[in-house]
Amino acid sequence: MPVVEQTRVVPFRAEQMFDLVTDVKHYPEFLPWCVAARIREQSDAHMIADLVIGFQVIRERFTSDVRFDRAALRVDTALVDGPFRHLTNKWRFRDLPDGKGCEIEIHVDFAFRSALLQRLIEPLFEEAQKRMIGAFEKRARALYGAAGGTAGGAAGSSASSTSPKASATV
Repeated sequence: MPVVEQTRVVPFRAEQMFDLVTDVKHYPEFLPWCVAARIREQSDAHMIADLVIGFQVIRERFTSDVRFDRAALRVDTALVDGPFRHLTNKWRFRDLPDGKGCEIEIHVDFAFRSALLQRLIEPLFEEAQKRMIGAFEKRARALYGAAGGTAGGAAGSSASSTSPKASATV
């Protein structure tokens, strides 16, 4: 059962990144392998969302219960239905003290119901997770500009850096 934990520093405000992560309906526009998204229900702090993920001949739909807290800048996702035995996804966003970006902590824990699918996906999952995080950063640059409106941020500044805390546990 893979667990991937990453900490990234990006030149965008925490609230901007929170907004990107909670804008699930737009995932197919920028996330690799996300071919469809549908919001079944939504409130100020909660949504039920369906995502369809496709890679080559594999296509899987899953439903998530997404809870978010704008004041705390946190998003917690849990599986409702789909090909997983379990799936949790946690995001935490913190503005940097110098005002030049934010730190994002991501925790993903999953296991597929199918042993075959698990063996197929597991070796690729950490790299896939990095690509997905990179897609969020690229989307932020497209929407907010190179420095995301951060104080003191300069266009062309480094888009991200992976903290030494980034790790994967399988």
